[in-house]
Amino acid sequence: MDLVKGQPETRLSHEDFRKKFLQSFFDPRFEELSDALDKVCDQAWKNYSDGRKAPVTEPAGEGFQDPHYPLSVEWKETEEQLRNAQKDWSSSRPRILVINGSPRNEHSCPGEVSKSYLLAKMAMDMISLHSMDAEFLDLSRATAEFGKNIYPCKGCVSTAMPLCHWPCSCYPNNSLGQVNDWMAEIYLSWVRAHGVLIVTPVHWYQTPSVLKLMMDRMVCADGGNEDPTSTQGKDARRAKKIELAGWNFPLHLRDRTFAVIVHGDSVGAEAVRRNLCDWMIDLGLYPAGPRSALDGYIGYYEPYALSHSALEKDKKFTQECQNTVAALIQQVILLKQGVKVSGQDLEQVRKK
Repeated sequence: MDLVKGQPETRLSHEDFRKKFLQSFFDPRFEELSDALDKVCDQAWKNYSDGRKAPVTEPAGEGFQDPHYPLSVEWKETEEQLRNAQKDWSSSRPRILVINGSPRNEHSCPGEVSKSYLLAKMAMDMISLHSMDAEFLDLSRATAEFGKNIYPCKGCVSTAMPLCHWPCSCYPNNSLGQVNDWMAEIYLSWVRAHGVLIVTPVHWYQTPSVLKLMMDRMVCADGGNEDPTSTQGKDARRAKKIELAGWNFPLHLRDRTFAVIVHGDSVGAEAVRRNLCDWMIDLGLYPAGPRSALDGYIGYYEPYALSHSALEKDKKFTQECQNTVAALIQQVILLKQGVKVSGQDLEQVRKK
């Protein structure tokens, strides 16, 4: 099966590679280490030239189509953690994952905490009053913490669904310097959760970039291939043949429940709320009832500098947020009691 090609080459020359590599050490304090950096750069160039994406591997082992295929030890560790967490999911304590979707962090350029962060923390306090665990995923750490990266989705699923692996095997890619991929931890947070709450602002009619990066990288939860050896890594032709022979599109996060709180300052909140809800329904999660999806405005068309004051004054919006969290808590309790929602067991007719 032919693959459609035609994009320009992305390989760097030795000189261009060296310039980009050493740019990370632009600070004059590194000048006294120039000899050592030259040696490191030379080795990095060799690894780049050889395409050493996964420099440490081990045989896949039992349970894989090709038990002898060399899999990244980093991928295998993540896969084992997810598999064990899913096994324990039904019997584990009720758990809600609270996600702050704002990139604003007081320890970075904005200089103060976001409203989403405060609302998410309020949700954490409410959850702590019940006999369940709460986990906080603060996506603003991607803008304020060294080495906290969510890399973009490479779109493998658009070539063929089996080429998209669960968990994602596109990263880390050591030869390209694409390391410290936060998604390995984020996948585990989602798998452990029985309920998920996303609290986010609106950025230009859309979700903030840090939240959208996570969303795109969650595509492997919706039909992703659990066995990279079946495609011999990233062999696109093999993946196409597997998909055309029939693919079952497994939902790796199905039967969890969710709630959404979206706030804006002028426009876009309703559209973002709908997009988030549709996305999580596609992942196999279900909404926690009619009060589980909220969109609204804080300080409508008022100066940004007064937005925290506006949040503090808007008691009704705070109460609406509390109702949304309460709805999720109630649905998680029902979930752990084995109560199913209407239509939960119906199979999706058209997949992808």
